Amino acid sequence: QECSKKQKNDDTESTSVDALSSSDGFEEKNEFHTLANAKILLSDCLACDNCMTSEEGARVFQQNQKELFCILNLNKKCDTSKHKVLAVSICPQSLPYFAAKFSLSVNDAAKRLCGFLKSLGVHYVFDTTIAADFSILESQREFVQRYQRRNQEEHALPMFASACPGWIRYAERVLTNLVTSHICTAKSPQQIMGSLVKGYFARQQNLSPDKIYHVIVAPCYDKKLEALREDFYTALYNSQEVDCVLTSGEIVQIMEQKNVSMKDVTEVAVDSLFDEIKEGDVVRHDGKRSDGYLEHIFKHAAKELFGMDVKEITYKALKNKDFQEVTLEKDGETVLRFAAAYGFRNIQNMVLKLKKGKFLYHFVEVLACPGGCLNGKGQAQTEDGKPDKALLNQMEEVYAAIPVRLPEANMHVQKMYQDWLEGMDSKKVQETLHTKYSAVNQTAGNLDIKW
Repeated sequence: QECSKKQKNDDTESTSVDALSSSDGFEEKNEFHTLANAKILLSDCLACDNCMTSEEGARVFQQNQKELFCILNLNKKCDTSKHKVLAVSICPQSLPYFAAKFSLSVNDAAKRLCGFLKSLGVHYVFDTTIAADFSILESQREFVQRYQRRNQEEHALPMFASACPGWIRYAERVLTNLVTSHICTAKSPQQIMGSLVKGYFARQQNLSPDKIYHVIVAPCYDKKLEALREDFYTALYNSQEVDCVLTSGEIVQIMEQKNVSMKDVTEVAVDSLFDEIKEGDVVRHDGKRSDGYLEHIFKHAAKELFGMDVKEITYKALKNKDFQEVTLEKDGETVLRFAAAYGFRNIQNMVLKLKKGKFLYHFVEVLACPGGCLNGKGQAQTEDGKPDKALLNQMEEVYAAIPVRLPEANMHVQKMYQDWLEGMDSKKVQETLHTKYSAVNQTAGNLDIKW
């Protein structure tokens, strides 16, 4: 069985699909008309074409520029009862792309991107770093709990990270419950941001969640699929936590079609979820090309379980640079063994070892993209679809230079645990910050896929 993730589509006419949209009635000639016909290639998405239903395909195609401009056009009409509050949340791994592409500092890139989006008619622009704070903190706590239950529960360890939607999609649609039961239940930063915007922020602004149209700017296409998950939908308000995902590259397409350069845009400070204050300088988490789940969980576990303060982590590359391990030794014994597995070849090898009972790791940070999130196919590609290595190197330098802030150090997060989530161990934390993963449509022999 050949995996369609690796199939090459030379006939772009047969693989490209016009964006289906509820905006077909808003095609009048206006400033957005030329932007309304953008196309998405399904082959750009890491998720396997074979595991997408036709309904999912149609809804994925709705998540493009055309749908965004439908909302913008609607807001320009006189009937204010139909207006939406437009909120855009930007992933931390997208900002280095804009900084490198336009030769800006990452702080300037954030402010200019905010200025550009607001010039289109967006009301609020947020940074999703705070959502990653919550996701990391919940993942840390869950790992410690799983470790403590490892002798009582068969599937307590290893624990796999849950932040990458490409990995999650593959695990649920191709692998068995043998794997999905090991996935951390903490929501990804994207979906926690959805909860923050449609839950916390909506309440602060006295808005119904369905009155907010929430857009995520992200490095990869798989996040479009993640936004469609049924567990991220609120029936009471007929509202998804995230309404639309646009890749960093799709934002640049809008700039190009409007003939706008980032360097010509007015700088506007990024908004905060809290009152009228604005965000300060851009910060990031530990980790070379991602939100740093491995490093944060490793240091937290070392402290909580073994009373050891780990300042620096040493990675050991194994078969390739995208499969690395980190270990903690105490009294001559290896007490923690973590790994980072990026790209589907490494993921497949990892799963085969798990199936054979030869798995040594307590935690694995799994990411579908070789090289991690910065190398998402929605931003680090040349026009012919190949990785833009020079740009990626620049992005890595920009990302590495961003100051690190520990999730525990964010006072807003600590306050929200108490004021909004009713305490760290509350039922509301489980409902708001966690979800559940399980295998669907299991088929025989999936582990024999050629990569």
